[in-house]
Amino acid sequence: MNRQRLPNRRAHEIREFDFRGLRYSAGFGRFENGDLAEVFIECSKGQSHSAADARDAAVCLSISLQHGVAPETVRAAVLRDSQGAPSGIVGAVLDLIAGEVAR
Repeated sequence: MNRQRLPNRRAHEIREFDFRGLRYSAGFGRFENGDLAEVFIECSKGQSHSAADARDAAVCLSISLQHGVAPETVRAAVLRDSQGAPSGIVGAVLDLIAGEVAR
């Protein structure tokens, strides 16, 4: 499937949350129909490995979304612990966007 391009100017929402003892902010934009289109993830420890991993994860998630992969598909595929809590930052962000509390 071809990449669905985004308009140059678009709305962007930001939410802050804690995950694994670190503070993060997640920014996300939507396609004109309201579907999730892009995600940006920043960590309060800007030069850390966690920050680099979060940025890379956001790029991969955004590319997936723009190629037609539903966020629910990714959310169902990522690792979770025995209580269903996300094991990684992608799951935490997708839970946050879906309205659940990121742990």
